[in-house]
Amino acid sequence: MLRLHDHRTGRTEALPAGRGLRVQVVDGAHRRAVVADLLRRVAERAGRRVLVVSTPGAATGLDDYNVQPFEARDDVLPDADVYVSETADRDALCLAVPQETGTSPDPLIARLAMLEVPYREPLELSAQRLSAAAERLDAWRGKVAEWATSPGRPMNREYANEAEAALADDLGSPAALAVLDRLAADPEVPPGAKLETFIHLDLVLALGLVSAIGQA
Repeated sequence: MLRLHDHRTGRTEALPAGRGLRVQVVDGAHRRAVVADLLRRVAERAGRRVLVVSTPGAATGLDDYNVQPFEARDDVLPDADVYVSETADRDALCLAVPQETGTSPDPLIARLAMLEVPYREPLELSAQRLSAAAERLDAWRGKVAEWATSPGRPMNREYANEAEAALADDLGSPAALAVLDRLAADPEVPPGAKLETFIHLDLVLALGLVSAIGQA
């Protein structure tokens, strides 16, 4: 069950019941768009039908960040299930995502750097942080390309469940990414199972982990 931090109670609360979920991105920022996209992907995996709406001032170039398109509307929805904005200033479930500082020439490296930090914490896309994210992403892509040459195996459900549980707990992407690190280093898991698990989880994380397949 997907749970999010509710500023009104100070606790992590379950999402409103129902099959549908309406998410409103209130103002433009690449980080808020990435968080809204992650929320949509996690909720859809849980079987929800998700509509994400943005105001005209939303960030541009979101395709490069692997953000699925939002529906643009001139006015903010008055009764969205979840709002994604810079501050939690509404009497509704609102994800307060501070504006990131700094930029990256590679949007997917920036996406990873954003996911490495809990969404409610400040984020500086410093040269050091982006360099570390680039190294991590390149290592994963190289491993995925290497594993793709091995015999196929079913994904490792234990690792997949752990990562998905982290994401369902207030979009805990840093913990989910740590699961990928541990999976990649686990000598007991066959390469083919690692490949399938990485692909399965990247459908939510959207980091383009399969981009190096065929280049190994």
